[in-house]
Amino acid sequence: MNKKLPALLLISVFVVATCGLIYELIAGTLASYLLGDSVTQFSTIIGVYLFSMGIGSWVSKYFNKNILSWFIQIEILVGLVGGFSSTVLFLVFESIASFRIVLYGFVSLTGILVGLEIPLLMRILKDRYDFKDLVSKVFTFDYIGALLASLIFPLLLIPHLGLVKTAYLFGMLNVAVALIVCLSFKREIKAAKYLQGGSFISMIALLAGFIYADKITSFSESQTYSDTIIYSKSTPYQRIILTKKNKVIRLFLNGNLQFSSDDEYRYHEALVHPGLQALPFAKQVLVMGGGDGLAVREILRYPNVDSVTLVDLDKGMTRLFQSNKILLGLNKNALLSPKVKVINADAFSWVKAQRKKFDFIVIDFPDPSNYAVGKLYTNAFYKLVKGILAPKGLIVVQSTSPFVAPKSFWTVNKTLESVGLKTIPYHNYVPSFGEWGYIMATEPDNLYKKPLQYLPDLRFISKESLDLMLYFPKDMGKVETEVNKLNNQILVKYFEDEWANVL
Repeated sequence: MNKKLPALLLISVFVVATCGLIYELIAGTLASYLLGDSVTQFSTIIGVYLFSMGIGSWVSKYFNKNILSWFIQIEILVGLVGGFSSTVLFLVFESIASFRIVLYGFVSLTGILVGLEIPLLMRILKDRYDFKDLVSKVFTFDYIGALLASLIFPLLLIPHLGLVKTAYLFGMLNVAVALIVCLSFKREIKAAKYLQGGSFISMIALLAGFIYADKITSFSESQTYSDTIIYSKSTPYQRIILTKKNKVIRLFLNGNLQFSSDDEYRYHEALVHPGLQALPFAKQVLVMGGGDGLAVREILRYPNVDSVTLVDLDKGMTRLFQSNKILLGLNKNALLSPKVKVINADAFSWVKAQRKKFDFIVIDFPDPSNYAVGKLYTNAFYKLVKGILAPKGLIVVQSTSPFVAPKSFWTVNKTLESVGLKTIPYHNYVPSFGEWGYIMATEPDNLYKKPLQYLPDLRFISKESLDLMLYFPKDMGKVETEVNKLNNQILVKYFEDEWANVL
């Protein structure tokens, strides 16, 4: 065996491990984008992928001859399947009814091929090292590669390359391993020229895909969204899509509609004014979530408000709504106001370290479709929020639909009550979403007084409309639920179950 081979193949272990985990993360993220941002997507993708790797490892025992040649061929296949997977899945999403079959087919095939790689490499190296040294070296490189992949995927790859380009890039890395091994040890490999030619052709195909990735992504997303896409970007936290039809702007995060400009005023007026109009003394206001600045826009209507602190995790989101001319027109330059301070941070950690008190707190997070967001609806979080609420202050929480998801809605209500807050639940109709729910909360000894009048230029909220919003008919009436806690996240399960037949 060529003396260079062991070192080269150990480096290959590192590359193989990195590429393998990247493909797994791409599949999970893509499933989350296309099928809904749910913990179920990542959980099932990881499970199927690891099971498939097990199948690949088991099948490896049937490769008895020309193992180096088989390794090169498998590397080429992994590069092609992994590299083109995200493109194919994006393109077929709208045209194939059984999309999940295609998705899990790609996940399984990739997992089987990746599962073949390490056992074959260990067999190639077994005559070069003692067994204990072989195992330690291979798995050391394997785990280091996995660590690298887990770090660079959210921090570098998704924000700067996106899913499609990332898949092609790592597909090229797999093929590069095959090509380097093939060229370095062509005398020890049967049909070396055939494998070299296959590697070159595969590399050219993957490079072409990488070059045209943006066009591919734009085309595939144009099939998914009925309106014209005017902006699309992946951040470390989400995929942001803006669409436009005539004068109507719509924002989608990970494929989920966040607002439509023709009726968002109904949502944001209902979110802000029933609480803030009842607090003529309010000077310090906190908004968590709401990186679009639309809730802040409503808050800035009140001259008594001295400052607004906006805490939103995604800098890409807040920067977009601080710079895009169309969006600045929509939020009326709210995030550029000298009264507004924008903080990009995890709300849970930020509140935990906060000592300042706020008269009015708006909690406008995305729906609790996964554990990362679900923690911001727990009793632990609400206890922290209660600690920064000024005396006689009010909290308001967007709380999903009491019609479609009554368990989810009333779980938020019960969780707020569990930390010693008195709640005032209400709802209104937003055409883009249907019946939507909100919950105000305050200290038990505070009396919420319904405003008798509102700012004159509001389009929806009035004394009469609030009376209707505070009334819950039987089909949205209170139901028994559990408190949402960090250690059970029952709200995520309720939300998934209730929205499963709607989304």
